[in-house]
Amino acid sequence: GQVRNDADAQVVRIKRNPAALILDAARVNAASDVVYVSGQLASPLDPAKPMSEVKSVEELGDTMTQTISTLTKVRDILATQGFTMADVVKLTLFVAADPRTGKMDFAGANEGFKAFFGTAENPNTVARSTFQVAALVGPYYLIEIEAIAAKKPAS
Repeated sequence: GQVRNDADAQVVRIKRNPAALILDAARVNAASDVVYVSGQLASPLDPAKPMSEVKSVEELGDTMTQTISTLTKVRDILATQGFTMADVVKLTLFVAADPRTGKMDFAGANEGFKAFFGTAENPNTVARSTFQVAALVGPYYLIEIEAIAAKKPAS
């Protein structure tokens, strides 16, 4: 089935399996307002600590914690442009192995994702790709997320 985002179907969310965590696809029609958010990374758990002083994964948190921190940054960037997380149509997740386990924590990334999508506040979900990567820009980052948001232009 298809779930229409608004009356004019400016954005069409395509989800054939209602139980799926993510969409099969999202169609963005011409003349939509679109924002491309660059890859974002987690912030230190201690907001007073500069990134240059972070010396361990524990100072950024596990994959779930970093996902929530990163999606909070995405949300805040979108807000500066008049968008919400409900306008996100596509996410790309780049996940590194946690050095403490040697494995990517895909479940942790999904748990962080579920704090923003498929919620009472934002019932929408997104088209999404997840890649395991050898490393991110810093040794203690476990996830980087880029986003595309689209909506009907303001009249």
